[in-house]
Amino acid sequence: MVKEIKGLILSRIVVLLTIILVPIAMFLIFNITDFNLWFSDDAALKTGIIKILSPTVFSISWLFFLILFADRFANTLDDFDRTISVVPSRLKFFYGINAIYILFIFVFPLITPLISVLSFASFAWRLTTFRKERWEEDTKISVFTWIMMGLAAIPPIFCSIVVLPRYLILVDFLWNVIWLPNLKYLFIISYSLFTSLAIGSLIILFSNSGISEYEQTILDTPQKNKFWNVKILEVFLFGFFVFLDLYDKSRIIELFYWAGFVIILFISVVNFFRGKSKYKDFKSHFIGYLIAAVFIGSNVVFATTDISGYLRFGSLLTSAILYIFVFFYTFIKLD
Repeated sequence: MVKEIKGLILSRIVVLLTIILVPIAMFLIFNITDFNLWFSDDAALKTGIIKILSPTVFSISWLFFLILFADRFANTLDDFDRTISVVPSRLKFFYGINAIYILFIFVFPLITPLISVLSFASFAWRLTTFRKERWEEDTKISVFTWIMMGLAAIPPIFCSIVVLPRYLILVDFLWNVIWLPNLKYLFIISYSLFTSLAIGSLIILFSNSGISEYEQTILDTPQKNKFWNVKILEVFLFGFFVFLDLYDKSRIIELFYWAGFVIILFISVVNFFRGKSKYKDFKSHFIGYLIAAVFIGSNVVFATTDISGYLRFGSLLTSAILYIFVFFYTFIKLD
């Protein structure tokens, strides 16, 4: 089912925002990261190639790629949402943020050179063959088209050769300057979000005779309207928990985290057994809750041990990798 916000298709909005934000992110990366040319120390040449040429070429490449496959990306997001229905709808944002971090740090820089070469070559191919009305399987591409594709690929290949030897510098920058300093705040946001959602789920559990019913009917408009007050409460609790974790020295927030951990374990069991008993085609959200419970439990159960950090990072990384894999698989296999 395609999700809409006041008549606007959500997946289309996401694709449009991506088209706008990717070039901005590209220029920020190349102008903030301390890149150096491996073949020259000339400052003017460095500015021209690193600060201007490379982000321009890579931005154009991504714009062409995203616009060319805009419909496919939007349909992938719709199918992806159905594919990950095993994850409770209220926790998809919780996992999605983690996936975006990993995607931005490791995957995005690595695939950008490949996307650039393919995009420029594809643009040249389309430019030289747009008069062709019909293509048969045995239709041959002219030598002129091949030459134009090769020439068009030179700028992204050059920029890739300049950047790839320094790729580890980029990863190190994104990891140590962006990821690690903000990891504490990501955990705080995740814990607070998760705990507020857990409390909201508990309220729905008692008001709706079982969280499983909520998970099955959340896409229905009457059901959405029914729980609007719970959503407002969740937003308020989220802000309250973030404030406590950042500014309260008594660490009373740990009690709320413990409560969230216990609640989510309880809801996981209820969701599984009540759903199985009432719905023949019930899709259990047990795995989604389990991963989330491991994440929050690593903070409250192992708060003073080294294992806490490994469990927290492991649960974040696992959910991110699964999200990224399922998204790319859905994009490739989409009809």
